[in-house]
Amino acid sequence: MKGEELARALAFLRAGDWEAAHKIVQRDEESALSCWAHGIVHLMEGDTANARYWYREAKREFPRAPSIPDEIAAFGKALKP
Repeated sequence: MKGEELARALAFLRAGDWEAAHKIVQRDEESALSCWAHGIVHLMEGDTANARYWYREAKREFPRAPSIPDEIAAFGKALKP
């Protein structure tokens, strides 16, 4: 997935619009960054089991006490070159 698309997904995550972010990230189930964003989407949705799945796909440890703002911030930092 292109960086511009992930940046758009990030903007939606920051705005609290997980549904719009989901439409973007669900198109790419291969990239680790997209899978991570997909996990964040499901955290926001309240679907922890699905979020755990996407974190595993992203090869990321699922946080013990997930903080959506912290995860979004870390994802944003990961997108910067």
